[in-house]
Amino acid sequence: MEHNRWNLKGKRAVVTGGTKGIGRAVVEELLALGAEVLLTARNEKETETYVGQLRSRGSTAYSVAADVSTPEGRQQVMETVAATWGGLDILVNNVGTNIRKKTPDYSAPEVDFLLNTNLHSAFGLCQLAYPLLKISGAGNIIHVSSVAGLTHVRTGAVYGMTKAAMVQLTRNLAVEWAPDAVRVNAVAPWYIRTPLAETVLQNPVYLNAVLDRTPMRKIGRPEDVAAAVAFLCMPAAAYITGQCLAVDGGFTALGF
Repeated sequence: MEHNRWNLKGKRAVVTGGTKGIGRAVVEELLALGAEVLLTARNEKETETYVGQLRSRGSTAYSVAADVSTPEGRQQVMETVAATWGGLDILVNNVGTNIRKKTPDYSAPEVDFLLNTNLHSAFGLCQLAYPLLKISGAGNIIHVSSVAGLTHVRTGAVYGMTKAAMVQLTRNLAVEWAPDAVRVNAVAPWYIRTPLAETVLQNPVYLNAVLDRTPMRKIGRPEDVAAAVAFLCMPAAAYITGQCLAVDGGFTALGF
């Protein structure tokens, strides 16, 4: 057994939304497996503080304060990648948010905000990262989608359609970029203990409804998603592309 199939030593990774929740767990998982990580977030002080903590523990981490929902922010990220490494092996499109409303109640600016944050950020970064991932010879893109992109959940239509689009983007890019040795996969979490999810999980009635629909009868942890992301980036997963892995405690498998 080649042990280097199960680590990420020497890999260079970008993780968007890397200071909280799933993104933070992904950052720490990739670092623990030997990768160098550049994380992004909008809050400059927050990103610098977190990277300082990681470096104090001996990790090779970098940060850039940028809003990847904008073209300017995405360009800033890739300029930082070029200045830091001159190359890239892994892109994790994790940044995302939600506004929970009934469909008729969304304003046009709210729809644009969700589309830009959840979807255009991922698509735009894929475009910009592609030349570097191609040069890598073993490039990886992981999209953090959601079970809301696979079936109906009570998160709102706009969030659901952005996450479904990420899954289709995964399929398209996996096929288009396979000749360039760039693999593209997605993970689709169910409810995970993150700041965004806690806004609804703190309601005991809602929490019980979620647990009733989860065969494993528990809420996931950010580390559960991070492990799936890391696996898909490993050489051990070298023949896996175009897939969406649900990290959901059995939610999407549950019938009557």
